[in-house]
Amino acid sequence: MFGKILGYDNSTIFVENAKGIADTNYIGYHVVFPEPEHKIVGEITGIDAKQIAILLIGEIINGVFSNGVLRKPGVNSVARIIFKSELELILGDQNYLDKSNLLFGTSPIYKDYVITSNLNNFLANHFAIIGNTGSGKSCGLARLVQNIFFSSGTDVPRNAHICLFDAYGEYYNTFDEMNKFPGLHSKKYTTQIEFGSASLLTIPPYFLEVDDLAILLGATEAAQLPVLSKALDLVKIFTSQDPKAEEYKNDIIAKSLLDILSSGRSSSQLRDQIFSVLSTYNTPSLNLNTIIHQPGYDRTFRQCLHIDEQGKINAMKLVVEFLQKYVKVDIDKVELQGNTGYTLNDLYYALEFALINEGSFNSEIAYERNNVLKSRLQSIINSDQVNFFQFDEYISKADFIEQFFSTGPNGEPVQLVDVNLSYIDDKFAKCITKIFSKLFFDYTTGLEQRGSFSIHIVLEEAHRYVQNDTDINVIGYNIFDRITKEGRKYGTILGFITQRPSELSKTALSQCSNFVVFRLFYPEDLQIVRGISSNVTDETIEKIKTLHPGMGLVFGTAFKIPLIVQFPLPNPLPVSTSLKIDDLWYS
Repeated sequence: MFGKILGYDNSTIFVENAKGIADTNYIGYHVVFPEPEHKIVGEITGIDAKQIAILLIGEIINGVFSNGVLRKPGVNSVARIIFKSELELILGDQNYLDKSNLLFGTSPIYKDYVITSNLNNFLANHFAIIGNTGSGKSCGLARLVQNIFFSSGTDVPRNAHICLFDAYGEYYNTFDEMNKFPGLHSKKYTTQIEFGSASLLTIPPYFLEVDDLAILLGATEAAQLPVLSKALDLVKIFTSQDPKAEEYKNDIIAKSLLDILSSGRSSSQLRDQIFSVLSTYNTPSLNLNTIIHQPGYDRTFRQCLHIDEQGKINAMKLVVEFLQKYVKVDIDKVELQGNTGYTLNDLYYALEFALINEGSFNSEIAYERNNVLKSRLQSIINSDQVNFFQFDEYISKADFIEQFFSTGPNGEPVQLVDVNLSYIDDKFAKCITKIFSKLFFDYTTGLEQRGSFSIHIVLEEAHRYVQNDTDINVIGYNIFDRITKEGRKYGTILGFITQRPSELSKTALSQCSNFVVFRLFYPEDLQIVRGISSNVTDETIEKIKTLHPGMGLVFGTAFKIPLIVQFPLPNPLPVSTSLKIDDLWYS
């Protein structure tokens, strides 16, 4: 079939077609040019009656395939079709039942051959699955996950932890079969309030840190973070049952009242503000009815705020001296005993006081900037969203994550958790995915033994959540960007499923090591894929445009070269198939 070499054009070699027949069935096949110390591998990219075009893709040296060609075949080299043993070096180990191998699908070029990768090379790195709607993206993901759990022979990956954020609820029943295998379990959470509290996705509000609150409440400036930080400090004190807590509360209230008294406002304004604060924020020892002792007679705090005929508070000095007795605590050094759980209502109470404590009432601009946070928190409390932050008992973050990935009274490990986000809007879903992703990341980075508990976070419709947004301007980072840059070494791995890579965070996408690309049409998205890897050529891009549904191009560190894979249909299928209009309209 292969005659003498006719010419060279960069990485393409033109070889004489000895048969003189344009058999296009050979396009896509690999050929080998045997050399004395190595073998040069190429792919047939074109064929006519006179010549065959072969793109050089790599070399085999000492039984190892390496991408790229340093030395081209000599003019006297004769090509041949690749041998099976050599082909496995490119397509992957054909023994996909080995637990170290991950099965993707079959080769559309070589009958009875499968495409595999080393499990570590793919799943120990961030990855992206890309494709237009209807290209087979959802089925491809479902098949890949099913392969992980059902194609590893007798070995069971019982220590896997995959959290799939399911944008449309497509995969809600796709992994039920896992529960039939000994040692394997899947679990479901819903965002549908009426579905029942047992499976409703919830997170304790006391898990929320400053950055989480900033995201949840839509903070737009870094200047809003101090008041949120203060609120978190205050809520722990206000809800604490520690006997020392009252001393801390008195200190906080007294400092705020002293700030009000020194604000320079009129006597009536001072009195009204103090009445307003002490009516809501008080303790048994510091309230409007607290007795202030003085030589001759006693008065209540309320009576000491009386305004005389000249419009002055006569007992101002007495009130200041009384409040100063309570100022003796450095809130940054507060240490309380016992675990403190609190509700969003408790947090609102603390945030409202934090606005006073931060002196927002003395600055109209600061008050407007920070008061919007209080309004948004109140809006959540008054909406159905409050249900996602209701947690009956106190639980530590470590125990929460352990329960998240376990099931039943015996605490059997759960390898896959499907979170159905289809019942909440994109804005709130974006908050939820960020909060949980940060929780997982913080947990894995805090483990004493690095990488001892891996968590794979898979985001369906990732372009909705993983964006070039304003987080970096407000809290200093984007959690998905941070995980893609730092999470791998701790065992937090991200998987992005998207039909619009051009809308995805460029930083996050650039940190992905492996890609599965189904059919794409949009030029901007194709250009993104073209720039991902030097292995993706113009010829590869043309292939992507014409891929059949269910076919994907795989490339990255887990693969020797870009390969086209035919993904078998998953069983059961995700609920993502196209409408049958003829059945729908004419039934």
